[in-house]
Amino acid sequence: MADTFVTKIVEGPDTPLDISLRPPLFSEFAGQKKLREQLELMVEAARQRGDVLDHILLNGPPGLGKTTLAYIIAAAMGVNIKTTSGPMIEKAGDLAGLLTSLERGDILFIDEIHRLQPTIEEYLYPAMEDFKLDIIIDQGPRARSIQLNLPKFTLVGATTRAGMISAPMRSRFGMNSRLDYYSADELLTIVKRSASLMSVAIDEGGATEIASRSRGTPRIANTLLKWARDYAQVKAGNTVTRQAANEALLMKEIDADGCDGMDRRILETLIHRFAGGPVGLNSLSVAVGEDAGAIEDVNEPYLIMQGYIKRTAQGRVAMPLAYAKLGVKAPREQADLFGR
Repeated sequence: MADTFVTKIVEGPDTPLDISLRPPLFSEFAGQKKLREQLELMVEAARQRGDVLDHILLNGPPGLGKTTLAYIIAAAMGVNIKTTSGPMIEKAGDLAGLLTSLERGDILFIDEIHRLQPTIEEYLYPAMEDFKLDIIIDQGPRARSIQLNLPKFTLVGATTRAGMISAPMRSRFGMNSRLDYYSADELLTIVKRSASLMSVAIDEGGATEIASRSRGTPRIANTLLKWARDYAQVKAGNTVTRQAANEALLMKEIDADGCDGMDRRILETLIHRFAGGPVGLNSLSVAVGEDAGAIEDVNEPYLIMQGYIKRTAQGRVAMPLAYAKLGVKAPREQADLFGR
């Protein structure tokens, strides 16, 4: 029998219901090796100088660890971190309240920073460059400007849509880095670590099965692990084996390639209803009954990365792999075009 990392599932009224699975240190953060090394170097250099970190922009698909890295950076620098998101900052007063509450070296983490209003961005520019904030008081003839001096701080911005951040804002970050999808081995490490923290009994086969279906995303891996834990607790003797993990994930309509029900619905609709495309995003959205933004941000990146569909100027097109996945013969003209 394969090795089991944890021997039992802890149960009872004292079991914590919400165990944080975020790694607290760079040494515990799996994946993103180049980015991690760059951040560690920046932190060490700043600590040696007794200086404050430069502003950092982290971009990439959701669930890859942008928020986690912000907390790790704060812990490594030994400073406080305040978190908010772009849509929550509605007026200059909200931003002023956040910035004036910071101490020297503290980190302000703004998630979905691309959703900041343009007027708020304008207020941020002098705060990021000169650590000053100009606030307009009153309106009309009585309007006057007050300049507030701010402590030197670090802004860490996170975005899933780097292209929507204005050039002036992007240029004010000293470091602009992208997080990429994780490999199966990196996700396997994450699944094992999370299983240990959650006291979940899991063997090598079960961990591998979950990691291979997690779409290269740690957040999805942890979500699937929690589901497999519940399934094993009820139906598989409290141990997540390969068979138990496979049965649990199939119950959630997640196949061996990591595609879920909506992914397959998109492929089926594209092939059967629109003859493989091209079809516009809005038409595809209406046909599958899903929000266009959700398709573009959640489903499409994985389907494109796996080679099932591609984007063209005319719309979305099914690739030969999509036909093969559904067991449908690709049209001759497309097979000839892609060499299949």
